[in-house]
Amino acid sequence: MAEYISFQPNDYFNATLYTGNSTNDTDITGVGFNPDLVWIKDRDASENHWLQDNVRGILYDISSNDTGPQVQNNFVSETISNGFTLSNSQEVNESGQDYVSWNWKAGTTSGISGGTITPSAYSFNTTSGFSAVAYTGTGSNATVPHGLGAVPELILVKSLSLTANWIVYQGSNTAAPETEKLNLNENYATSDNDTMWNDTAPTSSVFSLGVNTDVNGSGSTYIAYCFAPKKGYSHFGQYIGNGNANGPFVYLGFRPAWLMIKRTDDTGKWIIMDSKRLGYNLSNKVLYANVDNAEESASTALYSNGFKVRETWDAVNANTGEFIYAAFAEFPIVSSNDVPGVAR
Repeated sequence: MAEYISFQPNDYFNATLYTGNSTNDTDITGVGFNPDLVWIKDRDASENHWLQDNVRGILYDISSNDTGPQVQNNFVSETISNGFTLSNSQEVNESGQDYVSWNWKAGTTSGISGGTITPSAYSFNTTSGFSAVAYTGTGSNATVPHGLGAVPELILVKSLSLTANWIVYQGSNTAAPETEKLNLNENYATSDNDTMWNDTAPTSSVFSLGVNTDVNGSGSTYIAYCFAPKKGYSHFGQYIGNGNANGPFVYLGFRPAWLMIKRTDDTGKWIIMDSKRLGYNLSNKVLYANVDNAEESASTALYSNGFKVRETWDAVNANTGEFIYAAFAEFPIVSSNDVPGVAR
């Protein structure tokens, strides 16, 4: 039988669409909660992805498609009970431009413990399995507490003070993901590198760092976004492509609200789709985390219990290609008759 989560997925993640108006102090509502992480992308034009969070300070921005350090752009001036407030910057609020924001809630700012590095700030939520942790690197092998009480399957790390790559840990990335290097800001295949995660898988209390300056330069500052899977809300895994327009079906146990896919055995963009930008369904709108392109169309269908690839594009379905994904729910399974491998 299906297992039900004890909360509504949109209590902790929601995608929101809006149109810019070039007006300062514009409130974007409809998120449904006060978000701790806000990720914004212009859908119509070549503009950077912009990520803001309440741990670093909401006025500071980093870009998933860029290696630069954080900058105080003031794109989002504050988060509010049902969304966030924008400045009049064209990057996030140009008149007539269409935007999407992806929003996550954490919320607990006390009680984190463990690790050889003490975070400078953090916010975590054990119910939804999300934490944002700011820390200062040591230049030596180290561990950092994440607060989730469960093993994270996805970790994104970015230096705030250095020009450095975004480093990704995903628990299905090869047989030993703790030995791998994968960059969110690039389309490269995964490569062997023990200096990122110190050849040590994360535990239910900490994640490990090696000596690479992308994640642990002495005196440099960093942010880590950590996600642990929650049945009916989030799922992180791998599938193998078949090179056929009748591509793989991936069972998630929920209808995805947000889905990111990356080919790992060869080059391929970080493809993001969501349930608010349907094109419709067999031609969903996609954005790419590693480039600033406007949105395009791709044939991946979102079902009530997972997703199915319906094209031969190498970035999502190369024959025998290896692909990782991260997904967050719009709706959990509502029927105990749902079974893995059946698209609905």
